[in-house]
Amino acid sequence: MIRSASPSDFVAIKRLYAQLQPADPPVTHEAVFLQIIEQPGLDLLVLELSGQVVATTYLNIIPNLTRSARPYAVIENVVVDETHRGTGLGRKIMDATLTRAWEAGCYKAMLLTGSSNPNTHAFCRASGFSADAKTAYLARP
Repeated sequence: MIRSASPSDFVAIKRLYAQLQPADPPVTHEAVFLQIIEQPGLDLLVLELSGQVVATTYLNIIPNLTRSARPYAVIENVVVDETHRGTGLGRKIMDATLTRAWEAGCYKAMLLTGSSNPNTHAFCRASGFSADAKTAYLARP
C-alpha cells in the first residue's frame, strides 16, 4: 500500500533515511517531520509491505507563475529499504509519486541525485526521468 506518511511513520522513515545518507547524523527532528506532513503541497509518501514501511519519497509541489500558472514538482529523498532493492518497489512508489504530481497539475517533475551508482541512474531513467533535458546547478551555504 502506498499512502501519505502519518505521525506514526517517523521511526520507519528515520531508519530509511539512515540507509539513504549513512554519513549524515541521525534524523532527530520530529517537529520538522510533523511540519512536512501537515504542510499543503508537501507529500511524504510511504510504501508499506506486510505492515512495514519499506520505501519513501518526498514530493514537493511548487506554485509557479509561468507555464499558465501550472506548478512543478521536485522529488527528494527516494529510498527503498536495502533488503527490498531490485524488487520493483522503488518503481511502484515513484509511479505513485509522479501520479500525484500529474494529478496536482504539474507540468514537470524534477529529481536530482548525487549518486554515482549506475543502478541509481538506471532507476531514474526507467522511472521516466531524462538526464539530458536540463542542466542542474547546486549552491550550498
